[in-house]
Amino acid sequence: MSVKVIKEGLLSSIQDLGRFGFAGWGVPQSGVMDRYSAKMANLLVGNQEFEAVMEVTLLGPVLEFQKETLVVVVGLKAQVKLNDLKIELLRPFLVESGDQLHIKQITQGVRAYVAVSGGFKTKEFLKSRSQFFPITSHASLQKGEISPYNLQEENSVQQFAGIKYEAKRYASKVLEVYKGPEWDRLSNELQIQLQIEVLSISKNNSRMAYQLTEQFPNTIKGMLSQPVLPGTVQLTPGGNLIVLMRDAQTTGGYPRIFQLTEKSIQILSQKKQGDKIEFKCID
Repeated sequence: MSVKVIKEGLLSSIQDLGRFGFAGWGVPQSGVMDRYSAKMANLLVGNQEFEAVMEVTLLGPVLEFQKETLVVVVGLKAQVKLNDLKIELLRPFLVESGDQLHIKQITQGVRAYVAVSGGFKTKEFLKSRSQFFPITSHASLQKGEISPYNLQEENSVQQFAGIKYEAKRYASKVLEVYKGPEWDRLSNELQIQLQIEVLSISKNNSRMAYQLTEQFPNTIKGMLSQPVLPGTVQLTPGGNLIVLMRDAQTTGGYPRIFQLTEKSIQILSQKKQGDKIEFKCID
């Protein structure tokens, strides 16, 4: 059974929890940007939390289902229609063969997640279904693409409708972080400034990294490339702060001053250009 992409939208892709164990070959983790929302989508249709979902960014796709299944869309706020019927987020609904789901626009946050009962069953590459070029043929969904899913014998709209989604977490501008390996090489003045400054998301933000608008003096001399992870905050020689995200490289040569917590990565993934953040160090 499958869903056909009628219109691809903006950077929609199939993602699961990521591709692990291949960093030594330079392969990024990839996976859903907002694990909390993706896991919630899976739970609402009765899936295990690791099943592949469709990640939608800002402007969503038009999808045509070729067999009945249970579907849910999870995010903060978005305009969603099934044929001509308005669909509420966080409420599972049944689709019939030939139904078209249109995620027109995300109006709060940046990303939403579409889960189907049984999960999307696209081909695995390196133990993951997550799209990332060149591991997969494309980084995002293409018009006319077919994404298979399992047909479940029993689909209940009400069975999983009582799960609570904590949307308030995304309203916070505070990102909790651990001090990075090169933190102690910063001056005391810069350490204080980085913990009190309110920062802005720049236009340069993607699944690979979020760059911040403000600049800071970097007095750390050049260093050899070191391992980095999603959530690593780097300070470039030019004084820019870059927060690495799910599709980030596995090594980098810039000082690693912070490491975001998993929750902070999720919060940041729903921030857009101009939104404010601030770092809060935790032990």
